[in-house]
Amino acid sequence: MFEKVLVANRGEIAVRVMRTLREMGIRSVAVYSDADRDALHVRCADEAVAIGPAPSAESYLVGERIIAACKQTGAQAVHPGYGFLSENAGFARALEAAGIKLIGPPPSAMEAMGYKTAAREKMIAAGVPVVPGATLERIEDLPKIAAEIGYPVMLKAAGGGGGKGMRFVERPEDVVSAFERAQSEARKAFGDDTVYIEKAIVEPRHVEIQVLADEHGSCVHLFERDCSIQRRHQKVVEETPTPAPARTDALIAQMGDVAVKAAQAVGYQSAGTVEFLMAPDGSFYFLEMNTRLQVEHPITELITGIDLVREQVRVAAGEPLGYTQDDVVARGHAIQCRIYAEDPATGFLPSPGRIEVLRTPSGPGVRDDSGAYEGAEISSFYDPLVSKLCVWAPTRRQAVERMRRALSEYVALGIRTNLPFHIALMREPDFVEGRYDTSFIAHHEDALLTSGTTGDATEAMFLGAAIVQALREEESRRRAPATGAPAASNAMSPWRLAARAKL
Repeated sequence: MFEKVLVANRGEIAVRVMRTLREMGIRSVAVYSDADRDALHVRCADEAVAIGPAPSAESYLVGERIIAACKQTGAQAVHPGYGFLSENAGFARALEAAGIKLIGPPPSAMEAMGYKTAAREKMIAAGVPVVPGATLERIEDLPKIAAEIGYPVMLKAAGGGGGKGMRFVERPEDVVSAFERAQSEARKAFGDDTVYIEKAIVEPRHVEIQVLADEHGSCVHLFERDCSIQRRHQKVVEETPTPAPARTDALIAQMGDVAVKAAQAVGYQSAGTVEFLMAPDGSFYFLEMNTRLQVEHPITELITGIDLVREQVRVAAGEPLGYTQDDVVARGHAIQCRIYAEDPATGFLPSPGRIEVLRTPSGPGVRDDSGAYEGAEISSFYDPLVSKLCVWAPTRRQAVERMRRALSEYVALGIRTNLPFHIALMREPDFVEGRYDTSFIAHHEDALLTSGTTGDATEAMFLGAAIVQALREEESRRRAPATGAPAASNAMSPWRLAARAKL
């Protein structure tokens, strides 16, 4: 087993990885840019190394500096988290050449799944269902190919993800201009303007399967995550299991078998995720494979009890999984809300700034993965994620109720956040009943996208502010000099304060 691991990332995922490393008795090394000198992940690590200026292209994305930090500190392995260099096969090969272990899949698996058009071909050869589509050699062929596939169609960047370089096209007269915009965006985001075309699945659910594989030939799946609540093709809320009636045990077992087949087709090792589009009739199609830990991995951990980071470390050290598919059991229901510093009313534009007050929820079945703290700066240089708020409960209805309660306790002042959006979502009848697909936010904009708060959201936000006020009053009393007699207190429970606000 490793004695020291460098975490080549920042924010909540770096903190989350370091926690498991500490539990395993492994020393951790943080890397940080100039903007992150005071970041929480730097404070959590056993050692920390500066790697450059704030822009990620000059720090977190410079593989040579990560390798130099490993050599400086004696780190034997690198955990890349997600994003940055986590799916960069060139970086993986450079680590290999330097004698440093990547806690992740082999470079060959990254290469096989990293380029979407090549991944499609491999999946077709492996018997995995894929959405009908084609690679575009010439823009002149586009109208004909689109007509043959049938509208609506989806244009996608071959070398990227995260919603960049994607365009949904419903009419023939729009397809060429949409292709040019997708191509331009792909070139800027990934340095590759290759765009391919697929049949658009109407009203789909975005359902992914978590897989784990070792170097000894064992591979299991850890059930599904439904990631259909999205804005700009980027996930905002995830849950597991998928709400009925879209889900059946037989369907998930079938998808799980296909995901394992996909992973084995490329010699996969470590934790990975195979993503699918699920049509309303239950048919499903391969979308892509993420050859890394997913942002939404905590909800899988909550229902299975399996620490995915620990499993990644064990597999990278050469240990076998030590269990089979029959040993993996799911219990209860889990939901994750991504808390961002962004304003839903402005199209979810980032809202960087200093967090003046931060009070996060706790209590039964609540988990908050965060890289923020009171006084921390949400930088404009990076993703504006504040935390990932997760809940677990025996049933979906109870999980929704628990998330409402947790959101009502969450207070973040000094920045705009999407907390009002999440509060409204957890009250939206269609979501509560599990009736949604990837277009859900667009179809419920009036109810969900507001920078102000009304109704239940107002009550919840008032309650959060009341909790902060009560805590501050308690802190003031605690610090006040003793007078020899108990002082009369005018403080009131924040719950009673919230109740009186309704009078």
